[in-house]
Order: sequence, then structure tokens, then C-alpha cells
Amino acid sequence: MTALPNSTVIAVIGAGTMGAGIAQVAAAAGHSVLLYDAMDGAAAKGRDGVARTLSKRVASGKMDQADYDALIGRIALADSLAALAPAGLVIEAIVERLDVKQSVFSQLEDLCGPEVILATNTSSLSVTAIGAGLKRPDRLVGMHFFNPAPLMALVEVISGIATDPAVAQAIYATAAAWGKKPVQAKSTPGFIVNRVARPFYAEAQRVYQEGAASPATIDAVMRDCGGFRMGPFELMDLIGHDVNFAVTNSVFDAYFKDERFLPSLVQKDLVDAGWLGRKTGRGFYDYADGAEQPQPHTAAPCPAPQAVQVQGVVALTALLDAKGVAYTRDGGEGTLTVDGVLLLPSDGRMATEVAFEEHETEVVVYDLALDWLTAKRVAIAAADQASPQALITATGFFQSLGLAVSVVEDVAGLIVTRTVAMLANEAADAVLQQVATAADVDLAMTKGVNYPRGPLAWAEEIGLDGLLFTLESLFETFKEDRYRPSALLRRKVMGGTRFYD
Repeated sequence: MTALPNSTVIAVIGAGTMGAGIAQVAAAAGHSVLLYDAMDGAAAKGRDGVARTLSKRVASGKMDQADYDALIGRIALADSLAALAPAGLVIEAIVERLDVKQSVFSQLEDLCGPEVILATNTSSLSVTAIGAGLKRPDRLVGMHFFNPAPLMALVEVISGIATDPAVAQAIYATAAAWGKKPVQAKSTPGFIVNRVARPFYAEAQRVYQEGAASPATIDAVMRDCGGFRMGPFELMDLIGHDVNFAVTNSVFDAYFKDERFLPSLVQKDLVDAGWLGRKTGRGFYDYADGAEQPQPHTAAPCPAPQAVQVQGVVALTALLDAKGVAYTRDGGEGTLTVDGVLLLPSDGRMATEVAFEEHETEVVVYDLALDWLTAKRVAIAAADQASPQALITATGFFQSLGLAVSVVEDVAGLIVTRTVAMLANEAADAVLQQVATAADVDLAMTKGVNYPRGPLAWAEEIGLDGLLFTLESLFETFKEDRYRPSALLRRKVMGGTRFYD
């Protein structure tokens, strides 16, 4: 089915930040929009907010006055649900309560024509459950925008068990026509983004709880080595811990207490204390005026290495060449030896475990980087058996490559390696359970939460066999179902297939 024509009237229920943003998107695409809110004056306030935002674009020369006038002129205020009768598509962005959404849609079924498409912007409720009480549940679909709707590209198009595939396809095509990047997903807890993203927060809190590094250090490593736009702790502070913790609990409960989605006691403490992040002035960080902000741990300068030996294929080789660091090369299994210290990429094992299993003493492991040529920092950890000189040698080596070095405690998987492995594992399970395709999962994570790379594409770049080994190592260390490898990932490794041809 093609996109809804511009002649289709779009109704938006709920004129808060999200609802007003959706109204702006629809009006910008050329639709007449009816904006309604049950609270007196809220619809007018929502439209005025859109007007203020766009007037700044006019003042800066980014928008023509005529385009502004036309867009604002297409947003009309409705004073009742009955006034939405002409709409061909109704999008609700109201309170996240199942009974309220069911009541509103039930009324709309009687008020609007039989061909109206009803869309819910819910981020956590089941589209199937919302449609359960409707006469025509086949006309209900999820249309999940991300905040702020005018700026964020992703729209998750969610099909409940009764949703007509043609309806979902029409909304998919309409979102694309509105300039968005839509993905299709099945109505399961968290849909794509809120499900697959859980490890981004959970593993950071777990690494912190294990005493590996401070929030500031973990954030810096995730940004400067992993390539993420924001670190997990600063992002949780921005989202609000009450919101983030509630979403985690919702997904955890909806999956019948699956350990993979286990909430963090660290975050619960913040919520209990009322330290909800930026909006309360305190979270993992202190936002009070004049508060001193914690800095990431960065090692002091150490001597440059004297002898670097590369064995086999090592991802750091390109950076060695770019920085003009001399090295010798021979066969092997992808390791570096620097002045007698064995440097290994994290594979999910603790450095101490690697030293024990390999019968080595001077062992240091280093974290995964999105791109070594653009990375600014690396996290490293030494085996308990290693001498103090091993860390000095490893630190000097990475500093000679132009990287800031964060020395962390020896934890399984370090920081980026562990997080990316868990993100990819959850993405693989979403594909396995037919929530979405691999391409849609990756698109959702790059466009919905600005990940530097889709988890499954990243997994293939790392190597699926290596990723599986990392997950198996994490599982072996903790003996928790949280780290169980996806059956689909295991199957692809054993079958020699990929997520992408």
C-alpha cells in the first residue's frame, strides 16, 4: 500500500512535546492537522510551541516566512474528540495507561469512518492489548516516534496480532513520505529500541558496580573508544532515572523476569534518593551551579616502547602504521608483544584468566574500539599475576599511538567489548524471535538512539565467532542467564552464515 495522500486529514491527540512535534511533522508534509488535548488550553499551547520553534528558524533564515505561515495554518485546534471525525489517520500521544488508550480508540471507532487508521505512539504498552477491546483491531497500529519528533528520524511501525498488514504498510510508507526512517516490528515488550538498548545502560552499571571504573571513566571510554555520542551514565542522567528505571522494569516484567533485563540496584538507589538526573540537579553527576565535575581516569605519561612485535592479524596494525611506530611481524594468533608484555584484545575473559590459561605472567588486555584511527582513548587492565611494569609498558605503548589511557580493574569484557557483545546478542535474539529483520534492528539503533553502528553490522565486523566466544566467556565467568548467547548467533557461527549476505 502507498502512503496516505496529502489530502488525508491527520488528527493528533495529546498536545504535549511529543504530540505537538508529531503535528508539526504531519503539517510539514502537507497534511491538514487537527490537534486535540483533553486539557483546556493545552492544544493552543502545543501549537504556540511549534510556532515559537519555527519562528526562530525564520529569524535565522533557515525557513521562509511563507512556508512558516502555510505550515502553522495547516494545524487547526479541535475542541472535542467528535471534531476529529474527518480524520483518515488519528495518532494518539497521551498518557501511558492501557485503559485510557482503549477508551479513546473505542470512541474514535464510532466517531470516524470505518477506513480510519488508528495509531498509538506508545513506547511500552502492547499494541495487541490496546486493540483487544476494539471492534476493528485490524485498523490499529503502533506509530512510535522518538523525541523530539521533528528532529529524530526513526519511527517504529508496530503490528499487533490483529493489525492488517496493509495498514502497517500504509503507515510505513506514510512515515517514509514524511521524511522519516521507518522500521517494522512486532508488538513485543520494548519493540526494537527499548529492548535492544537495555544492555547499553545495564552493562555500564554492572561494570561500575563491580568496581572497574567510575561513571566518568566509563562514559569517556564509551565515547572516545566506542564511538557512542554519549556515555551511558550521562545519557541516563539526561533521560531521567525515574523514566529509564521504569522502562527497564517494564521490559523485565513483561519478559517474565528474564535475567537479561534485570534492573540495577545502582539505579534503584538513585531513584529512591530522588536523584533523577539533570531535572533534579543530581544523578550520577552533580549539576548544581559550580559543582566540580568528575574527570575520567587518565594515566600519567609513560615511556614509549622499545620493541613491538605483531603476531598474526591485529586490528591495531593500521594505527601503528599511521603513527609511524616501528614493529616486527611474524605468524601467530593476533597478539602484540611490547617489551615482553603480551597485549591482547578483550575477548570476554579477565586478563587474570587469560594469564592463567595461557601460562603467561605479563598480560594486559585492551578494549574494543569503533575505529582505531579515530579513537581518542582506550581502557586497559592487567592480570593479577603481572608486574607493575606491565601496566607502565602497556600504557606507554598506547600513549605512543596518541591515545589517552584509562587503567581499569580487571573485569570480564572490559567496557566497550562487553557492551557491544551484549547489544549484538540482544539484537540477534530480536531477529530470532521475529520482532524485526536484522536490517531494521540496525537501522532502529542508529536512527533511534544514535549508535555509531548497528549492533549486528558491528558484530559481523568483529567476527561472529569472536563475538560468540566473548559471550560464552562472560557466561562462564558469571554463570548467569543474563549472558546466555543467542541461539541464532550460535547457529550462524556453526553454519558459517551471516546476518547480511
